[in-house]
Amino acid sequence: MVRKKTVEDVEVDGKRVLVRADLNEPLDENGNLADDVRIRASIPTIKYLIERGARVVVASHLGRPSGKPVPGLRLDPVAERLSELMGRKVPKLDDCVGEEVEARVAELAPGDVVLLENTRFHPGETENDPEFAKALARLGDVFVNDAFGAVHRNHASTAGVARYLPAVAGLLLRKELEVLEKALREPKRPLLAIIGGAKVSDKIGILESLLDKVDTMIIGGGMANTFFLARGLNVGKSLVEPNKAEMARNLMKKYESNGVKLLLPTDVVVAERFSAAARNKVVPVEKIPDGWTVMDIGPQSRRDFREVINRAQTILWNGPMGVFEMEPFAEGTMTMAQYLAESGASVVVGGGESAAAVRRAGYAHRMMHISTGGGASLRFLEGKELPGVSCLLDKE
Repeated sequence: MVRKKTVEDVEVDGKRVLVRADLNEPLDENGNLADDVRIRASIPTIKYLIERGARVVVASHLGRPSGKPVPGLRLDPVAERLSELMGRKVPKLDDCVGEEVEARVAELAPGDVVLLENTRFHPGETENDPEFAKALARLGDVFVNDAFGAVHRNHASTAGVARYLPAVAGLLLRKELEVLEKALREPKRPLLAIIGGAKVSDKIGILESLLDKVDTMIIGGGMANTFFLARGLNVGKSLVEPNKAEMARNLMKKYESNGVKLLLPTDVVVAERFSAAARNKVVPVEKIPDGWTVMDIGPQSRRDFREVINRAQTILWNGPMGVFEMEPFAEGTMTMAQYLAESGASVVVGGGESAAAVRRAGYAHRMMHISTGGGASLRFLEGKELPGVSCLLDKE
């Protein structure tokens, strides 16, 4: 990250600063904010700018409105919560581009801040349309990307704008990249990765990328079923990717030849059907019944994994251990969060469902870092380019 300029490397006094924040918070059934973690994380950069006399224009998306205005995805509740947290009124405009928006931005005084409407109400956002990017760029003299949760998207407001304005990283983006980079390049060892989630196809990149970086790899969640299948085990009606079994088999061989321990669950919680109300039981992975579905890791697996966790000095966690959204099958994921909190290791939680699980378990305050971007952190750990980062100015 030291190779990219940050907001601290540019003069902002009196300038219009277009800040791409990630304010994409979940909404409840009534359209109210169900969380404000990302809004809180965006505040340090906004405050830094207004304290230095910048005229701040904040842009963000919310949900997936598919390029057209959707009343339930307007940023009004976000503006309201941002105003509360900032201790000052943050007006929200009715659009994110156009003459009226430009006129309103022109009226801003140094230290003012305004929030644009959902950028994804325009098809040009996700298409990274040059004309839409230019329209956004007309609102600023400097572009600050602080939306780590969106930097893996090659969109107009994350990458396209940087073609028309001097572009630098915000404080949150800098922190996210520095933490992840250090965990991979300068970790205290042993370095343990815990990778879960539904599909192994979603995590092939990270499993291959971490092959020569970690000391131990734990695999859980639905993706472990494909590894069971690769070992010739029956997985019943569990979520599985038969076409990835050979890949899983090759990965296990690669880990073994590299001297890296790859650990799978030894017992699992299975259910008669995919339902919280279904009858369930614990079985060894070698005895998964026909017609039953793997829903969580079992108690012996949790004990085995805890021993490995307690020996680690640095831990990367990305993906749940089971269907933790259903209470009967949350124990594996919740206890892993507890073990990580109690381990004394430097724990980096890779956003998304892992972050949600840690917060639900009540251990967020005991993690060294919880990423605000699940997809972005995954792509970073895979070693892939982040369009919203590569477009920023290099440090000389």
